[in-house]
Amino acid sequence: MRSTSNLALLALAAGAHAQLNKLAVAAGKKYFGSATDNSELTDTSYTAVLSDADEFGQITPGNTQKWYYTEPEQGTFTYTEGDVIVDFAQNNSQIMRCHNLVWYNQLPAWISSDSWTNDTLTEAMTTHITNEVTHYTTDAGECYAWDVVNEALSDSSGYRDNIFYETIGEYYIPIAFAAAAAADPAAKLYYNDYSIEFTGTKLTEALAIVDLIQGAGVQIDGVGLQGHFIVGEVGSASALAAVLEQFTAKGVEVAYTEVDVRHASLPPTDAEIEQQAVDYAAVVSACLSVSDCVGITVWDFDDKYSWIPSTFSGAGEACLYDENLSKKPAWTSVSSVLAAAGTGGVASATASQTSVASVAASQTGAASVAVVSQTSAASVAVAASSAAAVAASPSASSASSVAAALTSSSPAVLASSAASVCVKKTKTVYVTASA
Repeated sequence: MRSTSNLALLALAAGAHAQLNKLAVAAGKKYFGSATDNSELTDTSYTAVLSDADEFGQITPGNTQKWYYTEPEQGTFTYTEGDVIVDFAQNNSQIMRCHNLVWYNQLPAWISSDSWTNDTLTEAMTTHITNEVTHYTTDAGECYAWDVVNEALSDSSGYRDNIFYETIGEYYIPIAFAAAAAADPAAKLYYNDYSIEFTGTKLTEALAIVDLIQGAGVQIDGVGLQGHFIVGEVGSASALAAVLEQFTAKGVEVAYTEVDVRHASLPPTDAEIEQQAVDYAAVVSACLSVSDCVGITVWDFDDKYSWIPSTFSGAGEACLYDENLSKKPAWTSVSSVLAAAGTGGVASATASQTSVASVAASQTGAASVAVVSQTSAASVAVAASSAAAVAASPSASSASSVAAALTSSSPAVLASSAASVCVKKTKTVYVTASA
């Protein structure tokens, strides 16, 4: 009889040559995926890797489903660029995680600079969500999940100050989720944020957002933990898993949605390269150990197209592949952990620890990130029957019904009349709205 350690070593050897999504699915996860962006799809060497569904079974568009691209002028919707990535994924039998509907950043000027009232911004937001989600429907296999609200929490204290929070209050979050659910009841609806991977105040506030949405009687299916880590600051798989379980205890699934592990300075030492492999293994092991962690997405898979160098001065080399599309030790570590979990049928601690030990020796503690005050969900009243009625007719013109269902008994948001909208679903959709 082979010992447990020998089985694990055999799995590690197999994992070094197998492909990540295939291994993740064999280990019981829904996908292992990557983000991408339109400009990258002209790089044929890059797309040869990205298009392999055995390696990456899920795709996230990095930018072109955001508000800036999809509704550049009020009432005029264009999905041409987003459709390119959706078509790419569909052509390669890859799952789409669609990203995102409401975010404080990358907003068109008409949203960020206009003078809004509570009801007019609610109408604009629900109309936007309804049109975009209706365009990308799960019926056509286009969006498995949506990041409905992205990064609603500040890095310092309280909710992030943005046009939606300042005008509507925190209730913009359940309103947004209700609009998305009405437009496509089959899509998985996520709240997505960073620095909620560790114990701390920001984690507490992200948990409170789940409570806020659920307390309003609105659908929320998952929480995306972005996972933008720093080498040596990831911590243990068990600590990461304990955080995931705080979300799943509320009845939602979880996913790591934007993973990278950056070196704080370049070039990295050999020890830092080994530590990066350990850190990636810890993240993957955490997800494997939590049954309701459905998958992992890296925020692009190669250093050539990583966002890190342009955002964090002096940092970089955060991805699984280097800029020449060569697999790094971190890739080997990830594949080994996945292979070990698939062999055992579960993400056993023994298999994970064996894999990590084969890459490097130690892990360090993770820092926690502080933020915000809790908000009660009690002041948001949502009638389930109203939401169901809206969901039965997921069209652009249902935006007013969503707003009315959410605001009829809430002092925070005034009911408003919706735009009269004509929708034509094509690769480029132009919608003219009038009050």
